[in-house]
Amino acid sequence: QVQLVESGGGLVQAGGSLRLSCAASGSIFSMNDMRWYRQAPGKQREWVAGATRGGSTNYADSVKGRFTISRDNVKNTVYLQMNNLKPEDTAVYYCNGDFTLTTRSSVGFWGRGTQVTVSS
Repeated sequence: QVQLVESGGGLVQAGGSLRLSCAASGSIFSMNDMRWYRQAPGKQREWVAGATRGGSTNYADSVKGRFTISRDNVKNTVYLQMNNLKPEDTAVYYCNGDFTLTTRSSVGFWGRGTQVTVSS
């Protein structure tokens, strides 16, 4: 199995920056497509950004130009650099990824999330 642990959340003023990390550990053969989602209070979870193993990235329109997803395939870690944060970015941010395990089976996993709060 795989454990995903997010970190880096916190309270920041509007216009500020945070860098989230998601470290994967366990029976990992390869870390494949990775994604960040977020869920604000009273709202559905929404996709924020994604990165393929080869490094291709894409973003939700709401964060394009402000957020950057990156990954370290050696450390099995994915990052989300968030700049020019807005109050509407306040949410719990979740890491999600597809993994090939050492058994060669492919499975998806979720982290438990990290809170990001942006004050106005």
